Amino acid sequence: MAGAVNTVHGTTHLGGGVTAIEQTEARPRGTRLPRRARRHQLLGAAQEVFVAQGYHAAAMDDIAERAGVSKPVLYQHFPGKLDLYLALLDQHCEALLQAVRTALASTTDNKLRVTATMDAYFAYVEAEGGAFRLVFESDLTNEPAVRERVDRVSLQCAEAISEVIAEDTGLPSEQSMLLAVALGGVSQVVARYWLSSESDIPRDTAVQLVTSLAWRGIAGFPLHGADGQGPEAD
Repeated sequence: MAGAVNTVHGTTHLGGGVTAIEQTEARPRGTRLPRRARRHQLLGAAQEVFVAQGYHAAAMDDIAERAGVSKPVLYQHFPGKLDLYLALLDQHCEALLQAVRTALASTTDNKLRVTATMDAYFAYVEAEGGAFRLVFESDLTNEPAVRERVDRVSLQCAEAISEVIAEDTGLPSEQSMLLAVALGGVSQVVARYWLSSESDIPRDTAVQLVTSLAWRGIAGFPLHGADGQGPEAD
């Protein structure tokens, strides 16, 4: 749909693949963006500043300048820096959760499910814009509102994984959740290490290596109702 707003790899785009910031720069001075488009534009600018500088070093002046707007315009949409940060955090936590849910629903083959879920974390970390840093490497984790959101998305991702484990293995929910937390934790920690180390290992290869490790563990739990057979045959 013409003029639709969407986010790709952490960069805010308006229809036609043009970023909101680029479209604003192309407009004649004095032309106003629709409120929703302006909000996306401001979030895009804020993400660049927060990822580059961290929360504490970033200033609303920097964000307004990056977006090409005045501070009063910025404050019309976001009352303060924390409000802006939390709006971004909500957006990118939801993106991670949806990626994990999509991966889990993409197949009924459990080994492929593990691969898809691992790849969801790697893709999230690798995405242009570095949005994962707001979720996994925030310098504001002592702020209760930030900590609550980060903990919640980690829990929600684990819950989604644990539902599949419980259904397929028949393990009690508490045990399934423990395994799910382990799988999610391994996925995001290894993905972040892979990115930060600037490894020569291609993403697909890295995902397969970590999947092999995880699968050798999870496959040891019998498939529910399968007389002791593993969740899937190799």
